[in-house]
Amino acid sequence: MKTSRRSFLKQSTSFGAAIGLSAMPFSILANTPQDPIRIGIIGLDTSHAPAFTELFNSTTPKPELSGFRVVAAYPYGSRTIESSMDRIPGYIERVRALGVELVDSIEDLLAKVDVVLLETNDGKPRLEQARAVIKARKPMFIDKPVAASLEDVVAIFQEAEKAGVPVFSASSLRYQKNVYAVRYENKVGKVLACDSFSPATLEPSHPDLFWYGIHGVEILFTAMGPGCESVTRFTTQEDEVVVGVWNDGRIGTFRGRRNGIQDYGGIAFGTQENLFFGPFEGYEPLAVKIAAFFKTKTSPVDPRETLEIYAFMEAADESKRRGGLAVNMLEVLKKSGYKG
Repeated sequence: MKTSRRSFLKQSTSFGAAIGLSAMPFSILANTPQDPIRIGIIGLDTSHAPAFTELFNSTTPKPELSGFRVVAAYPYGSRTIESSMDRIPGYIERVRALGVELVDSIEDLLAKVDVVLLETNDGKPRLEQARAVIKARKPMFIDKPVAASLEDVVAIFQEAEKAGVPVFSASSLRYQKNVYAVRYENKVGKVLACDSFSPATLEPSHPDLFWYGIHGVEILFTAMGPGCESVTRFTTQEDEVVVGVWNDGRIGTFRGRRNGIQDYGGIAFGTQENLFFGPFEGYEPLAVKIAAFFKTKTSPVDPRETLEIYAFMEAADESKRRGGLAVNMLEVLKKSGYKG
C-alpha cells in the first residue's frame, strides 16, 4: 500500500482519535498530605521490580521520590518463561525485606494501593492484568514490553482512555542523560538522523524486538520523535538492522545485537553537533518520571508515540517475513485495529 508522506502525517494526527485516544483529563482521589501514595507491583519476575522498590522505599529517597511507598506486590509474573520464573523467589525476598506485603491475587493488591507498577516481564498476560487495573481505576505505569502483540498494546491504551485511567510506559533508556538532552533540551539542534543500538535477545513467545530490542528502539524514537513512515529490516543469525524512513525524509536506524558486548547507546546527528549516547545509567531517572506521573496523572510520553514504537517493531517483523521488503507503518497499524 503506497501512502504519501503528506497523507501519512495527516492520518497519523488522527490516529489517537481513531482508537479513542484524546486529551481528556484524568483524576483520582488524592491522598492527604501526610499519607504516602501507596504503590502496588504486579510481577516480580524482572529486576526492575526490586530496583524501583529500593528507590521508593529508601530511608533517604531523592526529594522527587519522597511521598511514595511500595506497600504490596503480586509476584506473577510469568508462569511459562523459565528465565523469568526462576527470578521470582529471589525477588520476593528482596521486596519483602523492604517492607512489601506479598498478596495472592491482583484483586487483593488493588484493594491496598493507589497506583500500580505493572512489571510482569512476560507480555502475554499483560492485557488481562492491565484490564484488572483499569477496572479498578488505578493509574498505571507499564514497563516494557507493554504487551506481546501490537493488537494488545492498542487495546490497553484504548481501554484505559475509555475508562479515564492514566497510563504511562517507557524504557529507562529514554531518560539517559544525553538521549533526554537531545529530545527535551535541544542539545544538538534539529535532529537530522539517529543510529541506536541495544541487545536484541529473542523470546519465542514474543515478536522479535518486543522482548529486548525495545530499549534501542525507544532510544531511536526519543531522539527522532514520532512520524516514521516505513520500515525495512535486515537480519542475520547474530545481527539486526532496522531502517526507518520518517515522513520528513529523515532516516533512523536501530541495530540489535545477540552476541558480543551487550550495551546500549547510539548517536544523534544534529544541525549544531553530533552527540553519542550511552552507557546505561540506571533506573532512577525513570523512577523520577514515574513519580511525577503518579502525582500529575499525566503521561510524560504521548501514548501515540508509544504506539508508534510498537508499530515500528511489528513492521520490522513483517519486513523480515517478507524477506526484507519495506513495510508501511499504516499497514500494520490498521491490522492492529487502527481505523484511520
